[in-house]
Amino acid sequence: MQSFLSDIKFRIVFGAWWFSWAEIHAIVLHRYGLMFSTAFIDSVASNTLLAASCLLIGMNMKYYLPKKERFWYILIVSASLSTVWLFISKMFLLGIIKNNPAYAQMLQQSLLIRFCLAFLITSCMAMISLIWYTQKEQRETDERKTDTEKFLKDAELYKLRQQLQPHFLFNSLNSISALTGSQPEKARHMINQLSEFLRGTLKKDEKQLNTLQEEMQYLQLYLEIEKVRFGHRLQTSILYDDDSLNSMLPAMLLQPVVENAIKFGLYDTTGDVLIKINAKKTSAQLELVIENPFDAETAQPLKGTGFGLASIQRRLYLLFARNDLLKIGKTENHFITTIIIPQPT
Repeated sequence: MQSFLSDIKFRIVFGAWWFSWAEIHAIVLHRYGLMFSTAFIDSVASNTLLAASCLLIGMNMKYYLPKKERFWYILIVSASLSTVWLFISKMFLLGIIKNNPAYAQMLQQSLLIRFCLAFLITSCMAMISLIWYTQKEQRETDERKTDTEKFLKDAELYKLRQQLQPHFLFNSLNSISALTGSQPEKARHMINQLSEFLRGTLKKDEKQLNTLQEEMQYLQLYLEIEKVRFGHRLQTSILYDDDSLNSMLPAMLLQPVVENAIKFGLYDTTGDVLIKINAKKTSAQLELVIENPFDAETAQPLKGTGFGLASIQRRLYLLFARNDLLKIGKTENHFITTIIIPQPT
């Protein structure tokens, strides 16, 4: 649609130019002694042919844009078309305006001037057409590049989200298998919870952003499953204010971060573990802080952010084009993960 409107605008500008130039042409010939009717015929006929030459150049540039030696291409094409135009317009005008020796003499004497004017106009038209269609081609290239980048970004986001789910799913299935013989009721409860969790996952796959309230509901379902796995050892503290519940954040962002905290918090310790989740909203951002304890004697040294957190960082970059939205800190016996989510203003 935009390309079509641009072509219409180009034709309107060209038509206005042709009308103005033809009027000037007729007035000049009339002032040099030609009858107005003769000057009008000369102007309309010669400028119609000249307009056809200019349109021919424009059509040529539309389908073929020279990449190299553009100056020589414009020079040769303009000179060739001006020569052809001069010959055809001379024959055409002499065929229309007959038995007028004064006009024939004036036409012969003005051939050089006509050629120079035609060459100037056609070369200007060629240059304008070259710039016009080059910019049009660049816009189309930029649009294709933008669409491609958006497609690749969406594909990468989807891939990252799909990679995060199997870790939790495999652990849950292993726990269900272990509970089936000793605690069948807990195993059935866990299967139901897992089904609800996966059903919610499928629904969220179509959404890019969720409210914090939706994410908290989803997180509570996940934590119930994990508490079946770890029993009383897993304790959670979730704090947030009412103003933050309507804040927007990427769908399924909290679950893998909390899963990472549970992994580092429970796998290296034997006692009860408290996972703290705090949400705080400011005017421009939502701040999420996830804190888990660790045993300094048994825990692995913190190297990088791990696959889960690295994927979260990559996802945040793809969505917000910033690398400073995920921060990892460590105190004497606590890991602290801080996530900043920019909010629309």
